[in-house]
Amino acid sequence: MRVVVKIGTSSLTDSLGRIDQAAVVKLCAEIATVRKQGHQVLAVSSGAVAAGMAALGLAERPRDGRTLQALSAVGQSRLMQTYNEVLAPWGLVAGQVLISPLDFFERAQYVHAKATLQRLLDLGVVPVINENDALADAEIRFGDNDRIAALVAHLVSADLLVLLTDTPGLFTADPRLDASASLIEEIRQVDAELEALAGGSGTARGSGGMASKLAAAKIAAWSGVRAVIAAAGRPDVLADAVAGVSGVGTVVLAHERRLSAKKLWIAFAVAADGAVVVDAGAHRALSKGAGSLLPVGVVEVRGQFHRGAAVELLTPGGEVFAKGLCRVSSRNLERMKGLRTEDLAADDPVEVIHRDELVLTP
Repeated sequence: MRVVVKIGTSSLTDSLGRIDQAAVVKLCAEIATVRKQGHQVLAVSSGAVAAGMAALGLAERPRDGRTLQALSAVGQSRLMQTYNEVLAPWGLVAGQVLISPLDFFERAQYVHAKATLQRLLDLGVVPVINENDALADAEIRFGDNDRIAALVAHLVSADLLVLLTDTPGLFTADPRLDASASLIEEIRQVDAELEALAGGSGTARGSGGMASKLAAAKIAAWSGVRAVIAAAGRPDVLADAVAGVSGVGTVVLAHERRLSAKKLWIAFAVAADGAVVVDAGAHRALSKGAGSLLPVGVVEVRGQFHRGAAVELLTPGGEVFAKGLCRVSSRNLERMKGLRTEDLAADDPVEVIHRDELVLTP
């Protein structure tokens, strides 16, 4: 099997925000065990900012982006040094891979990233992946490593995504408040009710939370990848997740329908800058996958957005049913809405959203 394992900052650091050597040793030991079983492993690791904080003597995680980027630059090398030192006794070598959203969105970059990761695996290296936080544009970034892990799982055609956190998985209620709360061991499809159970963000040291884990598992499911949300501190958690041991955590089953890399990006990785309300005819046609959105089917334009921005598509009743990349700005679309093709200006695009850049909202 090819396995992507993601571990968050809260599971890698102590209460003071320093890298917890014991936690890294446990993870690396489990990676080594799974490697000995013949599986390939890629690690998506948080912790660079926390390592930078410790190096510079900061007790609290800053809020401004520039400082966080600087801390990442300081901490990333220290994090990698820790991984290489801990993996060495097992004869394993870590390889740092820093990625950005464009590596998934631009075809040439996508192919290059895929080939690089494949070559690292062929050489027996354990890729340790993180977002290129030090240079990431605030407007064009992932924001959390859970999402990165899910997209990497798709990129490398993984069989399994393991999201390690500080809880055993998703519960039916908050176990801190409800003694009757029980672990949800299997999810066939992520819906609004489950997303509500997942709640909000994570700890002061990390950027993710159960909601982020569930969103990542949803991306993986639509990539055809089984996902497991489990406790990083559980003994043999990685090997058990690979073996499919019952009760290892919350398992999110792979979806039968798989989205392409580009449509995964549109659906899950890029924020919508506006919305377009379509008429009933356009809604029916697009819901059946029949063609692209034309100006004649547009009823209303909401928000201001530029050409190429992601927008949500709404039914006449206001429900979101799709998302796509708009080929015209909101200003021009306001002028074009409702017009038939023959009534458009010579330089107006015939299609508002092409069917290859439109995805029905999973």
